[in-house]
Amino acid sequence: MSAADAGGSQVKSAVRTVELLEYFAARPGMHSLAAVQEAVGYPKSSLYMLLRTLVDLGWIETDTTGTRYGIGVRALLVGTSYIDGDEVVAAARPTLDRLADDTTETVHLARLDGTDVVYLATRQSQHYLRPFARVGRRLPVHSTSLGKALLATFTDDQVRGMLPPNLAQLTEHTITDREALIEELHAVREQGYAVDREENTLGLRCFGLAIPYRTPARDAVSCSVPVARLTPDHEQMIKDMLFAARDRLALVTRRL
Repeated sequence: MSAADAGGSQVKSAVRTVELLEYFAARPGMHSLAAVQEAVGYPKSSLYMLLRTLVDLGWIETDTTGTRYGIGVRALLVGTSYIDGDEVVAAARPTLDRLADDTTETVHLARLDGTDVVYLATRQSQHYLRPFARVGRRLPVHSTSLGKALLATFTDDQVRGMLPPNLAQLTEHTITDREALIEELHAVREQGYAVDREENTLGLRCFGLAIPYRTPARDAVSCSVPVARLTPDHEQMIKDMLFAARDRLALVTRRL
């Protein structure tokens, strides 16, 4: 094998390793070799060898039978390192704490990553509410107030280049037509905030604002409220506090 062939083989192996880790990260639980192979399409023998190597290194774990695979603890260490080292997350902590205390609702900080938003920080509601989002979780950009707030900082043509014409439906309220979503983004730009009307989780309404330390924006902040508890006065209070939090975040992140 020539040096060039060896280098190409190493690159392919590296790409496959990353794709495997992303596969497991997006699918919690344990998966059979056949299921993994069907999803990624690698030859069974090379897939098995790669999985065993990742198991030995701690990136992938197996069940007691050794025949099913899931994400390993080392992936958590990498994710935690990213959060701990992110300057925006560090700068945002006091504002997120204050926003959660003032609203008594669940608040989030999230970042745009392709066609998803990734949760970087969460403060849970002071009311009883089953946790529905966590640090590291990915959600489609079109179904969340965070994502729509971020998309609104792009042009319509840029959004068309980012998203397919037909969008995945998560609930009966999800906007599944790209052009309909773009029409809503016009309203988001005008009013300065985005709304998720039970489009991602039934029973929850979320309000999101982009943090304007970059253009287009990369990060956004949101507040989620059960529809059953959302009165007009409570909604207005949440919007006012979100705008104040956005302004504080813009100030502390403008040098980052």
